[in-house]
Order: sequence, then structure tokens, then C-alpha cells
Amino acid sequence: MEVVAAVREETRQPVKTEKADDLQASFVLRLLDEIDYGLVLVTAQGTVLHANHLARHELAIGRLLFASPGGVVTGRNSALTEQLMAAIRGAVQGHRRLLYLTHGEQCLPLSVIPVAPAPGAAAGSVLLVMARQRIGDNLALQLFAREHCLTPTEESVLRALCDGREVDEIAVQHGVAESTVRTQVRALRDKTGASGIRQLVQCVLSLPPVVGASCGEGAAVRRSASAGFQFV
Repeated sequence: MEVVAAVREETRQPVKTEKADDLQASFVLRLLDEIDYGLVLVTAQGTVLHANHLARHELAIGRLLFASPGGVVTGRNSALTEQLMAAIRGAVQGHRRLLYLTHGEQCLPLSVIPVAPAPGAAAGSVLLVMARQRIGDNLALQLFAREHCLTPTEESVLRALCDGREVDEIAVQHGVAESTVRTQVRALRDKTGASGIRQLVQCVLSLPPVVGASCGEGAAVRRSASAGFQFV
């Protein structure tokens, strides 16, 4: 019992992270590219300090957010810009916000998080965290399909289910009968051990994020063709 107690006491010790301060900045930025969320680090004025590859893509296409020639993140219209800047100003004061930026049919959930240079210090910059990309676009689903020996058609059906499509919609999309899709769903359940579509989709949603190797590779300094500024 004393040995068990000693082991339990040892596991309570916090992990030491002092060496994290010695990590090279370029290495840390590469780590951010492996996160399956768009991340933009901005100043209190909204100037972009860094954006990972998913955020760079979002800013480049300019659906709801883009970066001005001066490198300031802005919304698609003045209302979105004011909504975003109000949240950034609040984050500088230590307040976290969850925004739903919308324009027409487009919607981008966005977390606005204060980032302090040191524990207990005031926020020196703000992290904008975009909603996770569609699970159907995640490389993790491809790896999941490979692990469970899914056929290409079964993987396509699984992607559609994870994107919220119903069986009849998938049948139309694939040009087959609904009975064929239901047979493919049964095969998915048998191969993955899922009891139903809900559990199957939840299993995929709970996978750790995996991004493509080509997304995270390249120089540490990237230039956005549409915005005309550098992400460093």
C-alpha cells in the first residue's frame, strides 16, 4: 500500500515546462501549422503577428475575414470589422469572447483569447481561433479509413455522413439507390464496430487533428497574394 501511495503521489507532480521557453520561434510556428484550427495572433490594434496555414488560407480567400495591405485583420464589411475590433479590445482587457461572424450564408465561429507575455501579466496580444475545418476535409478521416480497411466508396460515404448529409442526399450525390448507401453504411458499422451512424460520426469527430504534410511545409515567412503582407 505504501508503494501504491508513493506512486500516486509521484503522478501528482506537475510536468515541468521551463525548457519550453528555450524553443526556437521557427519551431513553435511550425507546431502551430499542425493544429487543425485557423490561428491568427494579432496586436491590440489588430495587426497580424502570425497566422498558421489554415488561417492564411481563410484570410486569402476573404470569405468573412481578410487582411488589409497594412496587415490589419478586418471583416468583410464595416459591421464585422467593428464586431471583431470590439472583441479584440475586450481581450486586451482580459475578456474572452466567442463571435459568430456572419454574412449571407457564410458563418465563421471565432474565439478571441487574450495572450499575456507572462503569467499574471496584462494581455500583450490576442489570439483569434477559427472554428475547426469540416471533418470531411481532415486527413485524420483518411487515416481512420485506412486503419479500418474501408473502400474508397465507403470512405466517401463516411465523409458525407460527417458533413451532415442524410442517406437520401448521399444516394443522389453518388448516383445510386438509397438501399445501396444503406448497405455501405452497414459495412461501415461492421468494419468500425459502431452501433449506428451517430456513434460512427462521433468516433470520427473525436479523432485528434491531422493536417496534410504539404500544408505545414515551406518557409517560415509566407506572403498572402491577396493581402500583400508577410506572415512571420
